[in-house]
Amino acid sequence: MPTISLCMIVKNEEEVLENCLKSVQDICDEFVIVDTGSTDRTKEIARQYTDKVLDFEWIDDFSAARNFAFSNATMDYILWLDADDILLPSDQQKFKKLKTSLNSNVDAVSMIYVILRDEFGNPTFHYRRNRLVKRSKNFKWIGPVHEYLDVSGNILSSDISVEHKKNEKQSTGHSSDRNLRIYEKRIKRGEDFTPRDLYYYANELRDHRQYEKAIIYYHEFLGGKKGWVEDNIRACLNLADCHAHLGEKDEEMESLLKSLSYDAPRPEPCCRIGDIFKAKKDYQTAIYWYTTSIQMNKDTAGFQNQAYSTWYPNLQLCVCHWELGNVEKSIEHNQNAKKYRPDDKQVLFNEKFFNDFMKNNSKK
Repeated sequence: MPTISLCMIVKNEEEVLENCLKSVQDICDEFVIVDTGSTDRTKEIARQYTDKVLDFEWIDDFSAARNFAFSNATMDYILWLDADDILLPSDQQKFKKLKTSLNSNVDAVSMIYVILRDEFGNPTFHYRRNRLVKRSKNFKWIGPVHEYLDVSGNILSSDISVEHKKNEKQSTGHSSDRNLRIYEKRIKRGEDFTPRDLYYYANELRDHRQYEKAIIYYHEFLGGKKGWVEDNIRACLNLADCHAHLGEKDEEMESLLKSLSYDAPRPEPCCRIGDIFKAKKDYQTAIYWYTTSIQMNKDTAGFQNQAYSTWYPNLQLCVCHWELGNVEKSIEHNQNAKKYRPDDKQVLFNEKFFNDFMKNNSKK
């Protein structure tokens, strides 16, 4: 059976670190925890699980820190996690099974990264990441910020999920300007940005509500025509967000339509185009786009919000068909939405409304 090193970089993670380490303590054979300057109990907690708690001077470079952690691993494979990630019990069991059956010719294993779940526990935002890699392949992290692990070879796509479980006290998310400051320091130093840098810098600008500036960099990224298809599509969606915040409706629509030029239509832009036509009361056109969002659902390596291919378009189709007088179709789509969200307040309200409507009509 192969052995596994867990490699992490941490800083001031006392609120979440123990939950992360507990979730993989029966899976990993070695823990390598690299601290980049904690001032809380992070290192104390880490030392309860391993003697390999190493210091690394922070140099505004996530890849440098992660590569340092990887360089200190000694087992057959390396698993990487962030401190606010955990494996739920069901995924721990899947991982243990994978470990006993993992063929040595596998160079990397990708896992599903669940960022958000709805109030009913359904995953709403997720994507794949290469999480477990063969140490002997010497794969490297690339990029000072929004870094990625440059992996190649025989990659196994597993059904194991890693859950993002950020503590409420640390849920500031994009309100932190750390990444934005790193990018702007690089600009001041005159560094050239890769297409990936342009994309993520634009994202940081958008997240900090610098919409006009974000638009400039999204256009520069897309104009270079060297981006990954999934980033191209997401850039179009984020560009549409920026124009929407600025009240630029025509440009918002243009950005959504541009996303269709990179691949088959994806559910999210289809739904958002449908929303625009629905707001105009052009229900027939809206129906086309919502229906397309359901039909075009497919698994991709990029970001996925399942709402746009499941309950959301069905709820909108319920409204559109009702407005056009298609009562049976309206009821049908509400029932479809209920399959995904059986306790949703809007779905239950619609169901009661339809029941009352049908009863009143049967008396006539």
